[in-house]
Amino acid sequence: MLNWIEKRTGFISMAQDFLTEDVPGGASYWYVFGSATLFTMMIQIVTGIFLTFFYAPSAMTAWESTRAIYLNPWTHFLISVHYWGASAMIALVFLHLLQVLIFGAYKSPRELQWVVGVLLLLVTLVLGLTGYLLPWDMDAYFASQVSLNITGLAPIAGPILQHIAQGGGSMGTATINRFFGLHVWLMPAALVALVGAHLAIFRHNGPAGPVVDDTRTLKPGRFWPDQFFMDGAFSLIIFGIICFLAIVSPPYLDQKADPTKFFVPYPAWYFLSLFGLLALVPPEIHLGPLSIGTELIATIIVPTIFLIVILLLPWLDRSKSRSIASRSGLLWGTTVVVGVIVVLSIYGQATTMIKQAAGPPSPPESVVLAPAAAAETKPGSPGAIPANAAGVANAAPSTTSGAGASVFANNCSSCHGATGQGVPGSFPPLANNPVVTGDPNKVIGIVLGGLNAPVTVNGQSYHGMMPPWKGTLTNKEIADVITYIRGSLGNNKASAVTEAQVAGYKP
Repeated sequence: MLNWIEKRTGFISMAQDFLTEDVPGGASYWYVFGSATLFTMMIQIVTGIFLTFFYAPSAMTAWESTRAIYLNPWTHFLISVHYWGASAMIALVFLHLLQVLIFGAYKSPRELQWVVGVLLLLVTLVLGLTGYLLPWDMDAYFASQVSLNITGLAPIAGPILQHIAQGGGSMGTATINRFFGLHVWLMPAALVALVGAHLAIFRHNGPAGPVVDDTRTLKPGRFWPDQFFMDGAFSLIIFGIICFLAIVSPPYLDQKADPTKFFVPYPAWYFLSLFGLLALVPPEIHLGPLSIGTELIATIIVPTIFLIVILLLPWLDRSKSRSIASRSGLLWGTTVVVGVIVVLSIYGQATTMIKQAAGPPSPPESVVLAPAAAAETKPGSPGAIPANAAGVANAAPSTTSGAGASVFANNCSSCHGATGQGVPGSFPPLANNPVVTGDPNKVIGIVLGGLNAPVTVNGQSYHGMMPPWKGTLTNKEIADVITYIRGSLGNNKASAVTEAQVAGYKP
């Protein structure tokens, strides 16, 4: 049988060549991270395929289908393995890149192998980002909303990319469908292609080996059975840890996404450093008469520069040798960068927990999974807006008059809340906001052109980006929604805005 397969495919001889490959310096547990990453990728693909059998991607069914997955012990375990497998894969890709950096294995002729590895980390992070939204619970909704708003901060292309990813002016079924397509099809296809390219380049160049300038002086070992055993043993340990965490600490499912409620999201751990940086910097930097919004710097400029430096590392490192001594400056710099990322992550977690403690707590998962929770959140339950909150009577289009209420519900409430209460730190309140009830020309300009810089309302700073609605909404719709906001939310009683005022607006 093996001879029959070999004559027609050549697979047997290819497997023999792969298994009998020399390992410079012999087998080592330093080399297990690549194989373990490949193993966790296969776990993610297999569990992800089975989860698509039960998941229904729409705003009306995403949370309900996720809840059904949680209610079945086998599918609950499956989604828990998928959840922890994602964290394991991201951590292993990072560790693999760090090991390559320490060993200097990015040097010639392995520059492109390094670049492909960095791109693999980016694709893995995008997979984590897009998968985070799919449960469509409160945390998924508001955390993804922050990510989309950060995307919109990028100059020129940012608002366009946000609108495409979001599927319109607000999050809904189109957003889920786009994230689902990215998570299930596009990003996995890119991941498999990059892994194939990475392995092909690795096979062409061969293993880099220990940190020596001439690997010919090393006594070679064999991939089979020594390195294969180490790779398999480490991958088995990783799988055991994933299954253990899936059993003892499965991911929490919060209430179904509801943009009308106040909620402070908790980001995925691999984005905590970005949240920490965002919380650390002041809203604005004043250089004489010039005010610079730091949100763009912290979330777009700094990560982009960091990524470019990492990608160009093989060319930026001018040392001739792979030795530790010749690259001591680079390695010390790497230590400092990793330390800063850890500190920012801890700070991001601490600030997020403080904000969450100040808001209403999420209910126990047993309450969320109860039959009543699947239908609606009862008044007075954790996370619900009190019935006596200002403006609740004007929250839904069905209880208000005028087209402005409908425009607001469809385009504005996902960020500012159904009552205009806003989201602390992200989106300012529209109810009882002196800017909203002040100069109508200024309000028209904000709605038409959007806002990219932090704003301060009633002494509080808000960092959320507002997209420009010019071209998305008609002049009449903009006039209607401004009139509704100025005259119906909270204690707002300002004058109406006409379509002619919007059409005639001049900065």
